[in-house]
Amino acid sequence: MTGASGAQYGLRLLQCLLASGARVWLLVSEAARVVINTETDLKLPEGDSGALQGCLADHFDAKEGQLTLFGMRDWFSPVASGTGAPVSMVICPASGGTLSAVACGASNNLIERAADVALKERRQLILVPREAPYSEIHLENMLKLTRMGAVILPASPGFYQRPRTVDDIVDFIVARLLDQLGVEQNLLPNWGE
Repeated sequence: MTGASGAQYGLRLLQCLLASGARVWLLVSEAARVVINTETDLKLPEGDSGALQGCLADHFDAKEGQLTLFGMRDWFSPVASGTGAPVSMVICPASGGTLSAVACGASNNLIERAADVALKERRQLILVPREAPYSEIHLENMLKLTRMGAVILPASPGFYQRPRTVDDIVDFIVARLLDQLGVEQNLLPNWGE
């Protein structure tokens, strides 16, 4: 999770992945912590990754060992190397700065490095930009990442399911993410069902 607005998308995705039984390695930027504390009722603890991991594991009722949080400078984490890279990575929400850094291979923090590893290892990488409107720079970075094999899934919900709450709107995007990841979901029926 990075510092773009839309923390609800990332938190709901985390909740759904944990509920599905998936093992989740989580990276949360400092800016994302600020956004989560600003946009949601969830108040994250200051300090080390262990306290944050415990808070999120308790909040989402994760099983023992199901959720692992890595610090932004944890260069020895599995996600920092192709030998330990996960099959899939989602950056949700993805700030414009993160989009740019990943497109350029900057690798200044663990989120950027993990995305770089996903691309070089030809793993699934999904980015959820929440920026609006898009500048030419954003669009060029999205095109560049798409050409590298990443999936750009903007936080642009549809309304054909007739959402009644903000949660319904968030679930639309999270359902699309879960579909991309091949995780069974019942947040949104398939078209025509």
